[in-house]
Amino acid sequence: TATKHAVTGLTKSLSLDGRPYRIACGQIDIGNAATEMTERMRTGILQANGELAVEPVMAAADVARTVVHMAELPLEANIPFLTVMATDMPYVGRG
Repeated sequence: TATKHAVTGLTKSLSLDGRPYRIACGQIDIGNAATEMTERMRTGILQANGELAVEPVMAAADVARTVVHMAELPLEANIPFLTVMATDMPYVGRG
């Protein structure tokens, strides 16, 4: 996942470079949000072990509320890194 690490590096660089100018930067990692693109996750998708499994999803509105929350923070506060995902998504302790 080189792209994810590149975005994290860019976020850190922007945060450091923008600090003298009171520019805040944050990164939101988004899990499985329920959209047309993730519809097939409800019936099962191929996993790394070759099995089909239903993937938990969250409402896209939850992602939108998270983005709005970050955007509305005053300059005195910042969320540099945030992960929003379905509660049952196997992110922690996977594999």
